[in-house]
Amino acid sequence: MSGRYNSGSLKSKSIPSPNRRHQSQTAATSSSTNVSITEQQRQEIYEAFSLFDLNSDGFLDYHEMKVAFRALGFELTKKELLSILETFGEEQENGKRLINYENFYRISATKILERDPIEELKRAFALFDEDGDGLITFDNLKKVVEELGEDISDEDIYKMIDEFDLDEDGGINEQEFIDICTE
Repeated sequence: MSGRYNSGSLKSKSIPSPNRRHQSQTAATSSSTNVSITEQQRQEIYEAFSLFDLNSDGFLDYHEMKVAFRALGFELTKKELLSILETFGEEQENGKRLINYENFYRISATKILERDPIEELKRAFALFDEDGDGLITFDNLKKVVEELGEDISDEDIYKMIDEFDLDEDGGINEQEFIDICTE
């Protein structure tokens, strides 16, 4: 997933398939290129909505919406979030504005289509480069391997670094990372 939340955390919450619950939902497309989001991206949007619809009422309030967008990798300002609720939200009997799944999906899909792939890769690089030194080093990669529970030997990690470290500075820099991901 391109966002920061881990879909593995959803296993404890029963979530119906987005295709059954929202059969009328159509794929978001970019009008200029007619490119639609992937099935995986659709599922990520659905999972984010479902996970943060804390009271399972089919709506997100301001706070739920904020963390759902963050889970998808979007850091929206308070002003942007309030604008979304004002434009797309439904006013409830208690005066609160809430956003339903269809509108959340439409906004999220549009934002996904507007993403700059290079900026996304730079954000991904920063997740690996936890110490912020501009390199993905053996220690950085080893930590990720351990966190993911993967069984990769130290020798193989060193080989990965060596293969992609073109300037031989002991790690993979941002440009090398981008080159790896875009080849």
